[in-house]
Amino acid sequence: MLRGLPESGARARRHRARLSSRGTYSLRIGDCVCGFAAFIATEKLSDERVGQVSSGMVCQRHRGPDDTRIWNDDRTCFGFNRLSIIDIEGSSQPLFWGPADQPDRYVMVFNGEIYNYVELREQLIAEGAQFHTSGDGEPVIVGYHLHGAAWVEQLRGMFSFVIWDTVDKVAFGARDWFGIKPLYVATFDDGIGFSSEAKTLREMTGPGVVDKLALQHYLVLQYVPEPESADANLRRIESGTSFEVRDGALSTHRYFHPVFDAVPVSGAQETTELEDRILTVLDDSVAKHMRADVTVGSFLSGGIDSTAIAALAKRYNPDLLTFTTGFEREGYSEVDVAAESAAAIGVAHHVKIVSQEELFETLPLIVWYLDDPVADPALVPLYFVAREARKHVKVVLSGEGADELFGGYNIYREPISLAPLTKLPNPLRRGLGAISRVLPQGMRGKSLLERGTIDLEQRYYGNARHFTDAQIRQVMPAADPAVSFRDVTDPVYALSKDWDPVARMQHIDLFTWLRGDILVKADRVTMANSLELRVPFMDKEVFEVARHIALEQKITSDQSKVALRNALAKVVPAHVLNRRKLGFPVPVRVYLTEDYGYSWAADLINRTDAGEFIDKAAALRLLDAHKAGQGDYSRQIWTLLVFMLWHDIFVTGRIAPEVPHPQYPVEL
Repeated sequence: MLRGLPESGARARRHRARLSSRGTYSLRIGDCVCGFAAFIATEKLSDERVGQVSSGMVCQRHRGPDDTRIWNDDRTCFGFNRLSIIDIEGSSQPLFWGPADQPDRYVMVFNGEIYNYVELREQLIAEGAQFHTSGDGEPVIVGYHLHGAAWVEQLRGMFSFVIWDTVDKVAFGARDWFGIKPLYVATFDDGIGFSSEAKTLREMTGPGVVDKLALQHYLVLQYVPEPESADANLRRIESGTSFEVRDGALSTHRYFHPVFDAVPVSGAQETTELEDRILTVLDDSVAKHMRADVTVGSFLSGGIDSTAIAALAKRYNPDLLTFTTGFEREGYSEVDVAAESAAAIGVAHHVKIVSQEELFETLPLIVWYLDDPVADPALVPLYFVAREARKHVKVVLSGEGADELFGGYNIYREPISLAPLTKLPNPLRRGLGAISRVLPQGMRGKSLLERGTIDLEQRYYGNARHFTDAQIRQVMPAADPAVSFRDVTDPVYALSKDWDPVARMQHIDLFTWLRGDILVKADRVTMANSLELRVPFMDKEVFEVARHIALEQKITSDQSKVALRNALAKVVPAHVLNRRKLGFPVPVRVYLTEDYGYSWAADLINRTDAGEFIDKAAALRLLDAHKAGQGDYSRQIWTLLVFMLWHDIFVTGRIAPEVPHPQYPVEL
């Protein structure tokens, strides 16, 4: 059971009184990764809402175990959990700022880091602004005061924040360009709530309610696409979006429209210049991501992306620590390759080996941290390597985003192999498509013919495609046949009609796979361990270079990330330069055929309360067929298991993971 949750009422008021003391706030600096909550009342703020914010902050204490603060006025309540990264002895939030005649006009809660805050601060001082702190939070408020909502477009970093204007009674906030930092929202008759985690808002909404539309999308994609949530009571502010709350009404504005605009290069000199631009902007991003007053480490797998980040980080911290993880099974570990890379770079290296028992026993807790179901098995090793890293550091760098920006996924090479078919006249393509549908399953060439005779919009909807729309109805009898994955992807494809197919696939992944899976798991399982994860590839200046890379500099028939690999040849060891991408592979396929994993999965299916939504008999048939070797259904089974856990934790409460509260030293 969860421990330490203050109740509503008298106990919550005592908790609130203990945490709320405006006079204790230090204004020296405001930068730290954290978790926050905010409630903006339509009229008068109630004591009940203040108590719910207060108790809800305990649910996300792992995001900021160093300090907790609650503040409120007659319309607004802010809660903040601090993970202090800069200015360890000072600073907390909410952060106050105002012009000389209204010194406390604005109040802000902020989660993330602004990496160009030094440059922004200098710009604002030149415009006549006065600062009370030396950190990255205050330029957000000052810039908003001087430049309005458009100021968010100047921010380089990862962030979500809410600013309350105590004079105009308007709230403004935003979420970063790519969706690195989360922000949930819930609307009520008396106001609007925001939070870094859904668990805090459930203090207001009550138990979760399954959103059937979101569930159907989840079964196809293995994650819930933004702005949806699996909980019908909640939604998410989308990446690259700002918002305003005025007179109880929420309005949003998309400030970031990622456009891939290829600029061809010709000749050796232009190619070299492109590679130099890539390395220069990435090195600058890593340098800025290394800013901290605590120890910074780096995750290290066997691939080129994390290796490049670690190698560049070593330039700025000769004592860099790196971390990797693997499983005991042969073929499911990159530990040896990562160790070889660490030795070549010249950095210390730590390894965590995960057992089968640890994987299954810890999965319910990991799902609790997730807030929304994400059926990516890589969550598990990532959780364990984060837990190991937190023993040594407070901040880690990682290589997420390189594939989406530079064309790294093997599937991006598919347009080359399909070109002979996609260039055929439409009537001929339709005829070949009809032939492909009657060919026997498993026949050589059937899949190529099928995919080459349908449009990109129909065949590509992300890296994970677990259940087809038809298969969903076998495991979810109440599925709506009118619902399709294209409800999610068609509006995004409509923005890229004239682009080349690889750019269109990258664009889709920015709006689906990246922000729905990759960045969600990266944030949740690291913050579960009170560890800040920074992703230097996910930088607006890096994107500005990457978006102009021409098709032939991204993929060839036998290579991906062509320009990036060539640029990184100067910094990464040769043994990883062209190595096949694995990441942190997980032996789920093997484990579900063995007694322990099979029994664990069967027990969950038999006992789950999710039978209203998932056909438990169909799920067991899939599990039995997988164990019998009739096919590899491991990803479909895993997808069902994660949803069942999510449902039984947040909807019915049948499962209540024991949430640890480890004590970390404030300074590392």
